[in-house]
Amino acid sequence: MAHAHINHSNIHFKWSKNIPPVLAVESGAELNFDLKDGFNNLIHPGTTAAQLRDLDTSQTDPAFGPVAVEGAEPGDVLRVDILELTPAPYGWTAVFPGFGLLSDEFPGPHLNVWDLSTIAEGYAEFKKGIRVPTQPFLGVMGLAPAQDGELSTIPPYNWGGNIDCKHITTGSSLYLPVQVAGALFSCGDGHAAQGDGEICGTAIETPMKARLRLTLEKDKPWVKSPHYLTSPEAKTRANSNRGQEYAAVGIDANLLEATKKGVRGAIDWLCAEKDLSREEAYMLCSVVGDLKIVEAVDMPHYAVACCIPLGIFVGEK
Repeated sequence: MAHAHINHSNIHFKWSKNIPPVLAVESGAELNFDLKDGFNNLIHPGTTAAQLRDLDTSQTDPAFGPVAVEGAEPGDVLRVDILELTPAPYGWTAVFPGFGLLSDEFPGPHLNVWDLSTIAEGYAEFKKGIRVPTQPFLGVMGLAPAQDGELSTIPPYNWGGNIDCKHITTGSSLYLPVQVAGALFSCGDGHAAQGDGEICGTAIETPMKARLRLTLEKDKPWVKSPHYLTSPEAKTRANSNRGQEYAAVGIDANLLEATKKGVRGAIDWLCAEKDLSREEAYMLCSVVGDLKIVEAVDMPHYAVACCIPLGIFVGEK
């Protein structure tokens, strides 16, 4: 059943082994997914920041599927090859009250709507003079869990889910450990761009059309959590060849606090040097800033850098 289609009606907001599969496919099948965004398409170019407070948070991170793969059994591995990703003409980045790395400092709501008409050229404009490299990927790819009951689609798990890994883009492969018969694969949460860490809680969120191949693999007992293989062309992609960066390094005995300090430093620099508001700087960190653990062994302190590629600032020397 190659090129089967999963559409908007095949939606679920919890992970559960009791959700019946939309269809069953043979190993190696290619499927087309028509995916709503990470807030069930409730945010669009006409939405205002004030309206974010009234959105139904139960609509967060929908997954589409599930698809059963014939012959899949616990202990197997499902390889998901990302063949093609096509974002919608628009996207959005938001700061939601009570969500994000610095939620206590950025109460929100704030909203930036992106015009993605330039995505074929490899970028989206944040504001005049700031072009963010685009690299579409799916935030949510996962399998049904073995345990009974229902689990939220918001966090990641050992069997996948909301991994939000920007490196699993077109040409990449994701490996997931099968938990139940049939594997029961679902996906969603399209992103046009994101920094490592998704700092404010959202990337460039966008509806997405995806073409994926699902292949069953045996005898890979080392895959006990999501593993991935990047595209052979990764070095040529905009976000993988970031060029010169400016980074602020946070130092603290607590890894989370060190991370927050690094982000605060990057925000302060963006406001001082690039004339952004604090809210703009926070959202820009989320879509282009990479968090890197630069030191994890010199106790009692950790060092975490928040890195901003200078190539996004066009027209500057």
